[in-house]
Amino acid sequence: MRISINVLMAAILLLASSVVSVALHGSEIKYGPKSAYSGYFVRPTGNGPFPGLVMIHEWWGLNDNIKEMADRLAGEGYAALAVDLFGKSTTDPAEAMWLSRGINPSSALAQLLAAADYLRVLPYVPDDKVGSIGWCFGGRQSLNLALNDPKLAAAVIYYGQLVTDPKELAKIKAAVLGIFGEADESIPMDAVREFDKALTEAGVRHEIYTYPGAGHAFANPTQSQRYKPEAAADAWKKTIAFLAKYLKGLAFHRKG
Repeated sequence: MRISINVLMAAILLLASSVVSVALHGSEIKYGPKSAYSGYFVRPTGNGPFPGLVMIHEWWGLNDNIKEMADRLAGEGYAALAVDLFGKSTTDPAEAMWLSRGINPSSALAQLLAAADYLRVLPYVPDDKVGSIGWCFGGRQSLNLALNDPKLAAAVIYYGQLVTDPKELAKIKAAVLGIFGEADESIPMDAVREFDKALTEAGVRHEIYTYPGAGHAFANPTQSQRYKPEAAADAWKKTIAFLAKYLKGLAFHRKG
């Protein structure tokens, strides 16, 4: 069977267009008013456009695991800014609890809003294609950003503390993805079901997925006793599909 040159070239171009650019090496940056905030920023190569993602760490702080996740998301075609809400990271659970409980909610929100605005002004990030993703402590912060940033397009919440008041959730304009473990004692399934119901009542676009036998932090590979590889892989697949749907959808466009 002969294949014409035009058909072959079209196939090559289609394949090339589907390959995600290799991520640049990430770097520590300063952003916000008077460069008051710190974070880890990484983006794909090329001119874009690239959707933007605000990434929010667990109570361990901005550690190597979160930076590696940022690199992975850059490899998927996102400009990722992993915020540093603590100014340090730790492996000590007692210190992690102290850091997460000691944070000023207003200051944390200001930093998250500044991170989203930083991404929006980048020339290669469409200002209507910025989302957020967070795990555990960061999952709650991702929800908080969605509650307070009407321009946010998508918010991913991995086993974060929840808000279940439909009137409060009605503030959200973003699409919401919730990932939870059914054996999570910190975020019980009753709360997840109530969250799902409240989002529906509030008219918020959302997807909720739960994993039998998975506990808190099941998607963190550095937590060997809690890590559930199969559930984590499936959750990541659903996360990438969700982000592509809402941050790379039909409205995706080049700025300028």
